[in-house]
Amino acid sequence: MRNMAKRFFDFICSFLGLIILSPVLIYVVCRIKLEDGGPVFYRGLRVGLMGKPFRIFKFRTMVVDAEKIGGASTADDDPRITNIGKILRKYKLDELPQLLNVLSGDMSIVGPRPEVKYYTDQYTAAEKAILKIRPGITDWASIWNADEGAVLAGAADPEKAYAELIRPKKLKLQLKYVYEQSLLTDLKIIFLTFLAMASPESKAVREIRRQ
Repeated sequence: MRNMAKRFFDFICSFLGLIILSPVLIYVVCRIKLEDGGPVFYRGLRVGLMGKPFRIFKFRTMVVDAEKIGGASTADDDPRITNIGKILRKYKLDELPQLLNVLSGDMSIVGPRPEVKYYTDQYTAAEKAILKIRPGITDWASIWNADEGAVLAGAADPEKAYAELIRPKKLKLQLKYVYEQSLLTDLKIIFLTFLAMASPESKAVREIRRQ
């Protein structure tokens, strides 16, 4: 019953979100096309519910075929990032097309951020519980680490920095959500996500980052 309610909530929110944000989405599409004429979306492969792979929707923020010339972890100073991509990443606008993934059922509004297979293959038996729920656009880990690119900026090896500085705490917070998930928790995470975007140094956001 809870899963049905969550799916209904996701469907309504993603449907309304796409309609309300359509002017912003159209503007971003035009800006990306005008910059280099390449594809509008990045359709990277991610691991979803029960380990099922799916193609994520994100506005493309990097040069065409960026994955062929670099790793999956991206610092803010990565030379592959386009001019419009820097703006989209700064304000998290590149994530908006994931509402399409939510609408289709591959993702949820709230849930552990989907990972590439390279990292899910490293999950321990306990961490595999993360794959038992739909991945989401935001979760506790997203609030804790709202600007991953800034953390990785300047790192000689962004992939190693991600594995050492971000991934352990990220997994801990994702498991926290898995075992504490509820509609109330989802609403709280959605509220704190917007708060983190508007006021990253607010008391509530700082408290999560100390967890």
